[in-house]
Amino acid sequence: MESLRIALEIVLPLFLLLAVGYCIKLTGIMNETSVRQTNNMIFKVFLPLLVFFNIYKTDLSSSFDMSLLLFAVVGVLLQFIISLCLVILLEHDNARRGVMLQGMFRSNFVLFGIPISTALFGDSAAGLASILIAVVIPLYNMLAVISLESFNGKKPSLWKILVGILTNPLIIASAVGILFVVFHIPLPTVLYKTVSDLSIIATPLAFVILGASFSFGETGRCVRDLCITLGAKLVAYPLLFIALAILMGFRDAHLAVLLTVFGSPIAVSSFTMAQQMGGDDKLAGQLVVFSSLLSVFTMFLFIFGLKELAFF
Repeated sequence: MESLRIALEIVLPLFLLLAVGYCIKLTGIMNETSVRQTNNMIFKVFLPLLVFFNIYKTDLSSSFDMSLLLFAVVGVLLQFIISLCLVILLEHDNARRGVMLQGMFRSNFVLFGIPISTALFGDSAAGLASILIAVVIPLYNMLAVISLESFNGKKPSLWKILVGILTNPLIIASAVGILFVVFHIPLPTVLYKTVSDLSIIATPLAFVILGASFSFGETGRCVRDLCITLGAKLVAYPLLFIALAILMGFRDAHLAVLLTVFGSPIAVSSFTMAQQMGGDDKLAGQLVVFSSLLSVFTMFLFIFGLKELAFF
């Protein structure tokens, strides 16, 4: 019962935030334009501040773990390779292939990783997650660009990939945070308090806006591709890579962070990228919606199971 209580306490608030956001959409308090603008602000201001602040508070000497970084990077690359084989075999429409490929490996690690890790193991896990963001997010961005450009009939642009990585607000925030810690640059008290307050807003606001962006109008034509992509993303890959992580000796905070890398839903930005790069944006939107909803239940089951088996 204790494992059930802990799993519910971690996941249920996230579900309720999504529900609040969807209710806001139904009442018309926000329209599509205001939701999109707020989401843009979250990913360019609030989430980068959250990432920076978590790294700033982190003791790098105790949080930096090369084995964790290597496992995450190799795992994401393996996800990409397996997913590429799957979409080539199972889907013939190139516009859908790129979207499905991106959806299978690219997780909303920033949004889910920090709150779930922190809820399970406190600031130490938040530090691990924040440092991992600096490595995993550039990798996601690079592979996402390759995924979409490979199936739009054009040759992938290395320059576009590099620009996308270097201008990503989360990458910039990670780099700045690491520089502040390495060179022991102190934040003035007033600035520290301001950044702290703003970073606290990031997670709840992001979940509310994610809920407000839900739309179910295109579900019918996407059922097959939804089942294939979400079955891999939310069930098969977490089972595979968490089992491998356990066999390699990862436990507690390290295992919790890896669970959020491989078990989190599809990144919201994957929808925007699909729109901009010739992918099936309707399918991309449905993947974001249903992965976000279903992940509440799959993450609950994974947390409950790992707690019961004493890996957490």
